[in-house]
Amino acid sequence: MSSPFLLLLLLISMAAAGQLRPRFYSETCPDAEFTVREVMRKALIREPRSVASVMRFQFHDCFVNGCDASLLLDETPTMLGEKEALSNINSLRSFEVIDEAKDALEKVCPGVVSCADIIIMAARDAVALTGGPDWEVRLGRLDSLTAKQEDSNEIMPSPRSNASYLIDLFAKFNLSVKDLVALSGSHSIGQARCFSIMFRLYNQSGTGKADPAFEPEYREKLYKLCPSEVDQNVTGDLDATPRVFDNQYFKDLVAGRGFLNSDQTLFTFTPTRMFVKLFSKDQAEFFKAFVEGMLKMGDLQLEQPGEIRRNCRVVNDHRRQWERSSWGKDHSLINGNIFWKMERPPG
Repeated sequence: MSSPFLLLLLLISMAAAGQLRPRFYSETCPDAEFTVREVMRKALIREPRSVASVMRFQFHDCFVNGCDASLLLDETPTMLGEKEALSNINSLRSFEVIDEAKDALEKVCPGVVSCADIIIMAARDAVALTGGPDWEVRLGRLDSLTAKQEDSNEIMPSPRSNASYLIDLFAKFNLSVKDLVALSGSHSIGQARCFSIMFRLYNQSGTGKADPAFEPEYREKLYKLCPSEVDQNVTGDLDATPRVFDNQYFKDLVAGRGFLNSDQTLFTFTPTRMFVKLFSKDQAEFFKAFVEGMLKMGDLQLEQPGEIRRNCRVVNDHRRQWERSSWGKDHSLINGNIFWKMERPPG
C-alpha cells in the first residue's frame, strides 16, 4: 500500500469514537433498534442468504474511511461508487434490505437515524437472528457525503489474500490476530462465488493444480460445483451450516474444508492456527471474541463532514440549504444535518 493510504488507515484507527454510545436513539427514536431487527427478521424469512450479505456490509464499509455508509451510495456522473469496487462488484448484495430498514425508520422518526448506524445494527441482528451472540451496539455515526471507490480498491483484501497479508492489514486498524480470526468467523453464514476459488481449484500458486490444503473429498465436491467452464457466479456454502451462526466454520478449516483461500490459510499459517483451533473447540470463546471484534471495527471513524441521509443511496439535496451559523463565519450547517468535525446533536 502507498504511504498516503497507510497514513489514512492510521488516522481511521486512531480516531476517537467518543460520540458513539449504547442506546443513542433512546429519546429521539426509541424504536430504532426494534425497527431494524424486524426488517432483518423478515429478510431472513424471505431469503436466508440476504442477512449474511448484510452482515458483511460492516466490514466493507468500516475499513474504507471509517463506518460512514459510504458503501451504500450509488454511483453518480461525478462519483465512482464503492459498490463497483473490485472487492464488492458482483459480490455484495441485498442493499435493498438496508433500504427497507431506512424507509421504516423514516416513517417513525424522519431524519434521525443514520444509514451508518443502520449497517451496524443490521450486522448485529444478522448474527443474533441466525443463532449467534447478541450484543449492545454503540451508535451515533454520521453518513458520509461521498464514496471513494479508489480507496476501497486500495484497502479491501481479495479472496486470494493469505493470513500474513490479513494480519498486516488488520493491524493497521489496531485489530489483533485474534480479532482477525474471530471476525473471519462471519463466514459462518452465507455463500461465496466460484469466481473466488477457481485459482485454488485449478492453479494454486501457478502450479496448475489444486491447493493441497483441500481435504480430498471436499475438493471433489468443489470440482462438481465449480467445473472449469462453470458460470463463475454460481455460489457455494462457506461452511457446512451456512444458515446457522456457529463455530462449524472453524471445524471445517481444521478439516481442510475452507471455501476461500483467505479462510483456509488461517489454519495453515502458524500465528493464526492457535485461534482457529481454540474457536473450533469452544464456541462460547468464539462468540465472545467475535463480539469484541465487531465492536472494535464499528468504532473506526474518520473525522470528516457528515449528515443523516434521508435515502441511504444518495446524499441529501443541499441546494439552497446553506445557512450561516450563529457561531461565526467559520461554521456552517446544511439543513441542520452537517456538522464539521463530526459534531452532531445529542441522541
